[in-house]
Amino acid sequence: MKQNIMVGCDLHAETMVLKVLGADGKKRTEIYPTGPSGRRQMFKALKEEAQKAGGLPIYLAYEASGLGFKLYDEATEEGVKCFVLAPTKIEKSVQQRKNKTDERDAEQLLEIIQCHIWAGKKIPSIWIPDQELRDDRELVRARLELGEESARVRVKIRSLLRRYEVKAPAKAGKGWTKGLKSFLGEQSKKSKKLGPQGRKVLQSLIRQLSALEDETEILEVGLGELAEKARYGKPAKKLTELNGVGLLTALVFVTEMGDMGRFRNRRQVGSYLGLAPSVYESGSSGERKGHITRHGSPRLRKVLCQAVWAEVRARGRERDVYEKIAEKNPRHKKIAVVALMRRLAVRMWHVGLEAQKKAA
Repeated sequence: MKQNIMVGCDLHAETMVLKVLGADGKKRTEIYPTGPSGRRQMFKALKEEAQKAGGLPIYLAYEASGLGFKLYDEATEEGVKCFVLAPTKIEKSVQQRKNKTDERDAEQLLEIIQCHIWAGKKIPSIWIPDQELRDDRELVRARLELGEESARVRVKIRSLLRRYEVKAPAKAGKGWTKGLKSFLGEQSKKSKKLGPQGRKVLQSLIRQLSALEDETEILEVGLGELAEKARYGKPAKKLTELNGVGLLTALVFVTEMGDMGRFRNRRQVGSYLGLAPSVYESGSSGERKGHITRHGSPRLRKVLCQAVWAEVRARGRERDVYEKIAEKNPRHKKIAVVALMRRLAVRMWHVGLEAQKKAA
């Protein structure tokens, strides 16, 4: 069997814990600081060992995380074959979850590489976006997070009013209207029900919401510029023609999905988005389907859910499908929504794929 140097790396914000299968066929543990200097030290040591052994290939694997793809980029530049693994697709027993240490995690990653190189077992690696797409994702994700923060502040305001039994007048309208904002401004200054401390809290929440709305407007300009780029222009425009899909939803879909040509069929799309049911098999019993896997991007599932509800509430074409599923069992409303999310995702994939081909 041809010898290789294989490395499982448990990557953290401060350290990289390595489990290395060296040129001598023995395992060892090494620790390097996370950062440019630590990565240089690691690659220098691995390459020197490989050269002394006659130029052995080096394989490295680590789990995808919020630390991005710097390790992958530098490993590729150094000629190291690097795999970035999907954490949700790495099987772990109950005992492994309980007895979790950095060294054990690194060893498990090393074992995954060994099974892949020596036995040909499929490795649960993820698709790596290019640098431009990573940068564009940051803007879209920041806009999504601002929307979530704004929603949380609105909930806090409504909860505060509820605790003090302050009700907005009917003329303020439903939703977050100008009339409601005007009412809140008055209450924050003059309300006797709120009391002095309650008014201060309301004033603080109003300032927070105002700042978030200002930032949202700034990022909306950035999204408009992003939608004008050749890479996203045609796909985003075509996607917004679908019912319930706005510009933000379209850009989230395009940036999170990346190259849509890497999916061969609708099943792969549903699986990637975590909208496919989990399957259980045991002995002679047939397969049983459970809850959806929730693998993939939670951001995408969130905007798909919002788009589906927008169409259902507007009594769009998918309303009939929703009602048909919900009629069978009123408790299956969530199942109906998930089914519509999957249907919408597949339609968006078809439309986006066709637009990407024309834009290429």
